[in-house]
Amino acid sequence: MRILVIDDERPIRNSMKEILSDEGYEVDVAENGAAALEMTDKERYDVIFCDIKMPGMDGIEVLDKLGEAGVESSVIMISGHGDIDTAVECIRKGAYDFIQKPLDLNRILITVKNATDKTKLVQETKTLKKKVYGQQMVGDSAAIRHIREIISKVAATDARVLIEGANGTGKELVARSLYQQSDRSNMPYIEVNCAAIPSELIESELFGHEKGSFTSAIKQHKGKFEQADGGTLFLDEIGDMSLAAQAKVLRVLQEKKLSRVGSDKDIEVNVRVIAATNKDLKAEIEKGRFREDLYHRLSVIIIKVPTLDERKEDIPLLVKYFVEQICAESGKSVREFTPGALAALQKRSWPGNIRELRNVVERLLILGDNPVSEANVNDFAGN
Repeated sequence: MRILVIDDERPIRNSMKEILSDEGYEVDVAENGAAALEMTDKERYDVIFCDIKMPGMDGIEVLDKLGEAGVESSVIMISGHGDIDTAVECIRKGAYDFIQKPLDLNRILITVKNATDKTKLVQETKTLKKKVYGQQMVGDSAAIRHIREIISKVAATDARVLIEGANGTGKELVARSLYQQSDRSNMPYIEVNCAAIPSELIESELFGHEKGSFTSAIKQHKGKFEQADGGTLFLDEIGDMSLAAQAKVLRVLQEKKLSRVGSDKDIEVNVRVIAATNKDLKAEIEKGRFREDLYHRLSVIIIKVPTLDERKEDIPLLVKYFVEQICAESGKSVREFTPGALAALQKRSWPGNIRELRNVVERLLILGDNPVSEANVNDFAGN
């Protein structure tokens, strides 16, 4: 097994290399983040020790860049100036563990031993997520059972579906469930976040463009509709789409053909469209911000996803799922929540819905006891 030690202090680098080499590990050292990133480009490391406080590129920035590069090593952050906030930030950014200086020999060796299985666990978790969370919503409330029933009836058809619900409720999950249970499940599934694309680029992104059609169009580009041909296109946050783009989407839905930006040639496409929004589209129509004819084209079937406050009976199941997911991703043993802790979570309000709950569960696993107690919820779950 290969280990990389990143620390600007030579005595620490040499000491850790000697300790770990004596245990039979292959050890490389780097004196700063830039040098370490060059090494990770050329070599695969099972474990990386990284000091937080370094001149130039600090440890948090190194951690970010390792994540951006897709490095799957278990990263253990080390610091002589550790505090709870720093530890939480490191763990949230993907670090496997956080160790304070002065370094304890036994702690180092135990952490390395535990970290070696992380890559395998992460891969198993990714597979599990695709099989479990990608196909069904977690929960057994009446609202969730109703949504599952609608999905089972609608998925096999080509009917367009409009999914309504607040941010963080799981609209994307409903869309993917429709796709996975459909006859198009072996064809492309393309997602577009309409709110994340600048209005001047949305038409090019959806319908494609020809080379030279505008200044930065240096080559021909197939849009999302073409990429999804034969499969499913998920238009998330469609309420944020410009009126001009809405008109072109309407044409595709009506005529099943499109033309790229800078071209008059029609291209036929066979795409099932699923849309989602956190807005009241009927109110947007009254304000002149959304086309009524497009709304009726999209809303053959409407699925309303409840807020977490409307399905609090599902919180224990969601907590259990998130605990298993988070612990597997970090290579840690599964933790428990006491009945009092679960009851305390159910009493709270959840404006951020499922996403907020997952964040709180992750925070409690980092800062709380084992098992996580009601007192931990009151202390660390936030307002």
